[in-house]
Amino acid sequence: MKVEDKISIAQQLATRFVEGDFEAVVQSLDENLRQQLPVEKLQATLQALVASVGKFKEQVGAHTFQIPSAELVIVTCAFANASLDINVAFNEQDKIVGLNITQVGGVEQQYTAVYDPPAYVNQDLFTERDVQIGRGEWVLPGTLSIPKGDGPFAAVLLVHGSGPNDRDETVGPNKPFRDLAWGLASQGIVVLRYDKRTKVYPEKMSEIVNNITVKEEVIDDALEALYLLHSIAEVNTQHINVLGHSMGGYLLPRIGAADTGIEGLVVLAGLCRTLEDTILDQYSYIYSLSGTLSDEQQKYLDELKKQVALVKSPDLSLSTPASDLPLGVSPAYWLDLRGYHPEEIARGLPQPMLILQAEGDYQVTLEDFQIWKSALSGRGYVQFKSYAGLSHLFMPFEGGEKSTPAAYNVPGHVVEAVIIDIAEWVKQALGK
Repeated sequence: MKVEDKISIAQQLATRFVEGDFEAVVQSLDENLRQQLPVEKLQATLQALVASVGKFKEQVGAHTFQIPSAELVIVTCAFANASLDINVAFNEQDKIVGLNITQVGGVEQQYTAVYDPPAYVNQDLFTERDVQIGRGEWVLPGTLSIPKGDGPFAAVLLVHGSGPNDRDETVGPNKPFRDLAWGLASQGIVVLRYDKRTKVYPEKMSEIVNNITVKEEVIDDALEALYLLHSIAEVNTQHINVLGHSMGGYLLPRIGAADTGIEGLVVLAGLCRTLEDTILDQYSYIYSLSGTLSDEQQKYLDELKKQVALVKSPDLSLSTPASDLPLGVSPAYWLDLRGYHPEEIARGLPQPMLILQAEGDYQVTLEDFQIWKSALSGRGYVQFKSYAGLSHLFMPFEGGEKSTPAAYNVPGHVVEAVIIDIAEWVKQALGK
């Protein structure tokens, strides 16, 4: 197919999406992508989009951009309050295999940004090698960062936040997990990071989307990664720790309960409020940044409040339509998390814990941090620390007490103090 034909098809798809012709959008997608993006999810996406950036105005341009797995047509669209890119991915058979919405230039920034290591990284002190996590149908690619010198060394496994994250937990131009891995390896600690299952197998995950819980999304692969670490010659298997960021921190007590051989647990911005309440709070905060709520924003928040109430309701069942629930996520996912309070499970765990919080984080807030402290202050072997002026990525930001989504598009690095605090905490158990 000619490039101009792909551009035309992508522009038509974008038009149908913003006009609400979701059936036509779905029919234009590859079969696997149809399962990931049903009509209900597209409808919820557009509703949230309009509430966030206002009504669609016009298309202002389209161009192609090659990524490793596909050719993208990027259709830039102007809405009332902002412009965004609608990215349409074509595979070698000219099928549409990807569709997402990003900040203008976001895709190019992600793929062309050059990683410039922070000053606390010394690449002469460690090496890296590729590994595979898991067995059978869900094998995942990963990277081991291994200090040079005489081992074995203490190890840290990194567990991602929500969404289809890569091993670096790439967000715009930022790679917080690479910062952590290279920073800790420079301090003499083995670090394992890996691409998330939802990143590597989006089509296969879409086939079971109605049955997915955090077990399939996060926990199973974290346990497989721990199994791998036990087989690495350079790892001191008595000193294996797990670090969870955001959703990973939220689920860390479940991981710790499933493998009591883990030496220690490090929570970075781990939420304690319920996931549905957190989502509602995040949208409320983001909309408040523009001042008075628009009619579209108020309508979306009212609908989201109903969806949150349904998650909490005894009426929620496996037959509840996903379109009636926050973000179009299936009822199985919400039912699995019902009654889950990470701080309560953590209270009964044997592992020492280090709980770190960025004070400027608008996603996981000081309210969550206080819940951790209230629940665990009397448990023993738990340390708490918060950092002023840092975002959810533990990177500095400018303007205001809380960061905003725009901060994620500003290049930065996890601050050195966080790296040092984690490294010292891990080494304490080694008597170093």
